[in-house]
Amino acid sequence: MRQNIFTALAIALPVMLAGPSLAGNPIHIQRLLTTNECMRCDLSNEDLRNAHLIGADLRDADLSGSNLIEANLEGADMTGANLEGSNLTGATVTNASFNDSNLDDVNFTRAMIYDADVTGASMNNLDLTSAQIFDTGIGIGGQDPAFD
Repeated sequence: MRQNIFTALAIALPVMLAGPSLAGNPIHIQRLLTTNECMRCDLSNEDLRNAHLIGADLRDADLSGSNLIEANLEGADMTGANLEGSNLTGATVTNASFNDSNLDDVNFTRAMIYDADVTGASMNNLDLTSAQIFDTGIGIGGQDPAFD
């Protein structure tokens, strides 16, 4: 009898303490974590901090508002993805594709962005504080004096 009570508590307690979720679709999260592919998935407001998404296929995925702090997105394909308002603080973004993506209001503080393709991406109001950016079409403010 006592064993049944402990088993029931072990199952019910995490559900009761979890509270309401603002995250995307749990089936999509499971697909991403098991296959490293999640095209057109709803991953909005998801907590993916420290995720190893090396080579992940996230084309046209909704990652808006997601927590990608310290995530490894090396070689990830995020073509057409919506990352508006996402937090990529300290993320590793090497050889990733953000073609035609929405990067508005993304926090790239301390991110390492190397050889990323941002062709056609919307990049309004980026936070690039202490970001390392190499061979990527992202600039840090100011006007080129050659055009004055």
